[in-house]
Amino acid sequence: MSLKRIGIAWLSVLVSGLAAPGVHAENSQDFGNYVVHFNSLATDMLTPEVAREYHITRSQNNGMVNITVLKKVLGSPGQPVHARVEATATNLNGQLRKIHMREVREGNAIYYIGEFGVANEETVKFDVRVQPQGTQDYLKVEFSQDFYTH
Repeated sequence: MSLKRIGIAWLSVLVSGLAAPGVHAENSQDFGNYVVHFNSLATDMLTPEVAREYHITRSQNNGMVNITVLKKVLGSPGQPVHARVEATATNLNGQLRKIHMREVREGNAIYYIGEFGVANEETVKFDVRVQPQGTQDYLKVEFSQDFYTH
């Protein structure tokens, strides 16, 4: 299997949330015409090939958040759409981190990924704002993830 196919498969699995131990079950939020899928994990869970393919720093002290926006289309799992995605992470001590999100395109799939530093036994609360292309409204998603780096 080519690296590109491995990458597509892995990012697809991240969206569905079934990737590996420590990755939560599928996380999504329905907003009427759109569904936002979200997930987060420590980047050392990625294979070296996938990390290299997507220019992700692979480390137990590096987290990654993955966002996908799908427009509902009758009779399909949804159509990926471009969006403006903004994300912040806050730990239980109130330390705020702005996460730079970047778009990844694989065929028809569109993902937004961002990296951030993480410590052992850290709980991170994510605040994500998504504005699907062509809309005025922001969709807001909040979720949290516990990280264990040892």
